[in-house]
Amino acid sequence: MKIKSASTERHVLNVTVDNEPGILAKITGLFTARGYNIDSLTVADITEDHAVSRITIVTGGPPEVIDQIEAQLERLVPVHGVIDLTTAGPHVERELALIKVAGIGEKRVEALRVADIFRASVVDTTTESFVFELTGAPNKIDSFIALMRGLGLLEVGRSGVVGMMRGAEGK
Repeated sequence: MKIKSASTERHVLNVTVDNEPGILAKITGLFTARGYNIDSLTVADITEDHAVSRITIVTGGPPEVIDQIEAQLERLVPVHGVIDLTTAGPHVERELALIKVAGIGEKRVEALRVADIFRASVVDTTTESFVFELTGAPNKIDSFIALMRGLGLLEVGRSGVVGMMRGAEGK
């Protein structure tokens, strides 16, 4: 969105598309041309024959803008379907982050204690730093990063949100 307002809502869209060259550019171009922001974008091949992919887009806007985005996405030829997980019902969202934190002495001990509380794994360590791996809801990762800022946060890499509906029905 160009301007964030009080009515801006976060939405997670699952877009199922033909896995063909240029489709990601078409979708991101649709957002860019209309001044919509993409907060997170992930793509995964979802069929055995590699013919179909799922694109998960996190964006924001008032309900009428989200409706417009969905309608415009559905008009693109290689798009099979668009589901707004935020409004469709119960769903699961997860994200992976790697967080590098400098630490010696008491700050090192505190960083490890906080990581344990958040169930973050140490995937690399030196005598002066750690790289933690954390998987969870985006707000969990945001909270962990906020706490690590005071303990020596050096670098953050995030995968982007993936999500799907709960229950036995697949879409």
